[in-house]
Amino acid sequence: MTDDKPILYLAIAQTLVWAGFYYLFPALLLRWETELGWSKGELTGAVTLAIFISALFAPIAGRIIDVGKGALMMASCSLLGAICLIWLSVVTGKVEFFIIWAILGIIMAGCLYEPCFALITRAKQEQAKQSIIFVSLVAGFASTICYPAIHSLSESFGWRIAVQLFAAVVILIATPLMWMGARAIEHRGQISPAVHNELVSQQRSFLKRPAFWFLATAFMLLAVVHGVTIHHMFPILADRGISADSAVIAASFIGPMQVAGRLAMMAAERRISVNGITASCFVFVTMAIILLMGTTQVSTLLIGFVVLFGSAHGIISIVRPVVARDILGGKNFGTRFGAMALFYLAGSASAPYLGSLIWSSGGYDLVLITLIALALIALALYLVAYRISTDNTPSDD
Repeated sequence: MTDDKPILYLAIAQTLVWAGFYYLFPALLLRWETELGWSKGELTGAVTLAIFISALFAPIAGRIIDVGKGALMMASCSLLGAICLIWLSVVTGKVEFFIIWAILGIIMAGCLYEPCFALITRAKQEQAKQSIIFVSLVAGFASTICYPAIHSLSESFGWRIAVQLFAAVVILIATPLMWMGARAIEHRGQISPAVHNELVSQQRSFLKRPAFWFLATAFMLLAVVHGVTIHHMFPILADRGISADSAVIAASFIGPMQVAGRLAMMAAERRISVNGITASCFVFVTMAIILLMGTTQVSTLLIGFVVLFGSAHGIISIVRPVVARDILGGKNFGTRFGAMALFYLAGSASAPYLGSLIWSSGGYDLVLITLIALALIALALYLVAYRISTDNTPSDD
């Protein structure tokens, strides 16, 4: 447990908004497909739109953080997101469904990991990693809370009541904690007027570095792999012959495995470099998808998939801002990380609908083969970015 109360507040808030704004969709995908009568492509198109809009707004969120308004943005987005959940709970039409998720896309850009970690990094600089680790350790249980809670509440009261209850939790608990935590942390990292001037004149200079493009593309492809897997997890597991109850249990354990991966990273970081840890995550994701393919023949391989996939994603969420700062520099970090988040979120945005398109062409076997290829390409791009950064040490221009 941390003795830094603002970080603790943010950790709890992040857990609840991730459960309510992100994991809610995969938790309800099959239920919506059955009860609303809409196709998988139509449903995943809505969350694709949401995450794509989130990607477009990520650089704007970064600039808001750099000018000292991050706390107001994050708390406001948390509250507005809860209002959207209430609206979602009474939705009846497709257009209305898409509009809600479009608004949620803007909201996610302003209150999930990217702005949270950018705000912490901006305030704490080199000391940010431990705080980021703690937030992500706690928030790693978001899916563990969401999947069984949504399943149980939906079975008992219907999915609409379940969504309303999640909205109430975000309003009553997440939003106040988001405001108190982010405001306190933001006050520690106030920037001088000189840096504001530099922000205007130099905020895009990092875009000239090839390392930025290789790094951003590598994480974008990894986001595609993660997004397709998460949003299509229950259909994929059903296609593999896994029962609905077993699928819920497996999906619920991905969160704890994220936490386990982060704890393992903390134990190994003195012996293994951040580069070695990051490269290993790309390998673990590849191996996880291979195991998922094999669950058709050997269902127990699902355990290996959960362990490798969950732990790798848990570590990546921590090392992404650390690697970005090492390679791109720390000045005006909100803007730099926001630009990289644009790529990452674009990958996440394309993932649900891309998965549906590939599935319609060749089923989930083709989906999984594609994900393996993308993970390997992402690994190669990351290694190139790291090599460039070591040959040309970035300045803080």
